[in-house]
Amino acid sequence: MAEQKHIIDDKITFGELILRFQDWIRYFKSKWKFIFIIATIAGLLGLLASWVKKPRYTADTTFVIEESSGGGMGGLSGLASLAGINLGSLESGSGLFKGENIMELYRSDNMLISTLLSPFKEEGSSLAERYISFHELDQKWKEKVDFERLDFGLPRQQFSVQQDSVMKELAKMIREGELDVSKPDRKLSIIKVGITSKDEHFAKEFNEKLVENVNRFYSETKTKKTSENLRILQSQADSVRKVLDQSLLSYAQLQDNRPNPNPLLQSAGVNIKKQQVDIQVATSAYGEIIKNLEVAKISHRNNSPLIQVIDEPIYPLRETRLKWYVGLVIGGIAGAFLAIFYLYITKLYHANVRRH
Repeated sequence: MAEQKHIIDDKITFGELILRFQDWIRYFKSKWKFIFIIATIAGLLGLLASWVKKPRYTADTTFVIEESSGGGMGGLSGLASLAGINLGSLESGSGLFKGENIMELYRSDNMLISTLLSPFKEEGSSLAERYISFHELDQKWKEKVDFERLDFGLPRQQFSVQQDSVMKELAKMIREGELDVSKPDRKLSIIKVGITSKDEHFAKEFNEKLVENVNRFYSETKTKKTSENLRILQSQADSVRKVLDQSLLSYAQLQDNRPNPNPLLQSAGVNIKKQQVDIQVATSAYGEIIKNLEVAKISHRNNSPLIQVIDEPIYPLRETRLKWYVGLVIGGIAGAFLAIFYLYITKLYHANVRRH
């Protein structure tokens, strides 16, 4: 019964809660000078931060991708089927890349690292070295990484484990804090790639190189199957054409060796008839290969995506800077909350801990 009474006594009614809240309000009002001083100091610190903090620059590239759906091959497929040509074997799979996939390419380590290893125009060094320099990573990571021994001009295959680790960390920093890949409108095929950095020149050049590398990789991969089919058919066409040319030459030589053949001697014309058969077979095969080759060229062109840049980064880049009044207000509000929290903890400490 005693324990149950203790629990009942510990219950707080709504009225008591209101009274306690009013007590805290009166307490904080009595300490308004302390809260005002702390808020003022924090506001001045926020103002100072807005002046000291370096601006960030954003380089944006917007482009549109038009992919072939394969529908344009419908009429040609019907004509080709009449000629005995199967276009299904010449077309590439439509599921290899979609609009969302190219956005993931921009975030991949491979694309980011290959872009970082690209040369920086203004200094003759790599973009990775420029990034390390203005972020002062050589000083921040000096206990773990000896940057003087790292040569970023080597081919990627010759990188040490430490170099690979550094490049992956740089790619992670850019992907999580500086890269923005999005679709302004989900219904359209327009993609926007943005790089935000403290270095204006780095932001512009990295953005341009990244878009160039990813779009080239995307186009090459999208048409890789049709390119291979085209190469094989062209090689077959060249080989059969050589055989046909050789057969025509041999036939002409046999004709020259028998300018006035005796019609009574049939065995003497066997070689000529063989050459005629070879010429007919080679001509027929060459004709079929040429038809397939022309269809493959059309299929290859239809599978090549059209990537058209709409907007590209131009100096001066869009600048983002902490406004002085924003720093002042945010600092003041943060200081006021900190002061109130300090007073709250202090009063609880005096009311409970010291009392015991």
